Amino acid sequence: MQQTILAISGKPGLYKLITRGKNNLIVEALDATHKRQPAFGTDRITSLADIAMFTESEDAPLMDVLDSIKTIENGGKASIDPKKASGDELRGYFGKVLPNFDRDRVHTSDIKKLLQWYNILVDNGITDFKEEMKPTEGDNIADREEKKEE
Repeated sequence: MQQTILAISGKPGLYKLITRGKNNLIVEALDATHKRQPAFGTDRITSLADIAMFTESEDAPLMDVLDSIKTIENGGKASIDPKKASGDELRGYFGKVLPNFDRDRVHTSDIKKLLQWYNILVDNGITDFKEEMKPTEGDNIADREEKKEE
């Protein structure tokens, strides 16, 4: 089952796209409440499938990074607490996940957010990152892949 998981700027956590309205999206929070709410065009909404992490060569798609964390953690939640760990601990852990990450452009706050998102996804039973969270029609990555094939 493919899902569109969204991050909405200014709102904590992650959201699952339920349906598209005329002037908004209906999203469901991936937290304990599973509250449904509208997200409007004025909100900065980003699909996780469109996010990449900076590396020293090509940027790594977020789905590959999440899959790497899953491999290290054997499918469980992250062994490091992103809220309590120091910056050095987070960077050391992330070095195991993505050895060639760009240490200048990837901030400690980015690593914290990534680990929080990973834990939210695992808590919601979303662990097949490459299959379940492929870009949907109209997403930037899907559009780029179509242009490459032409």
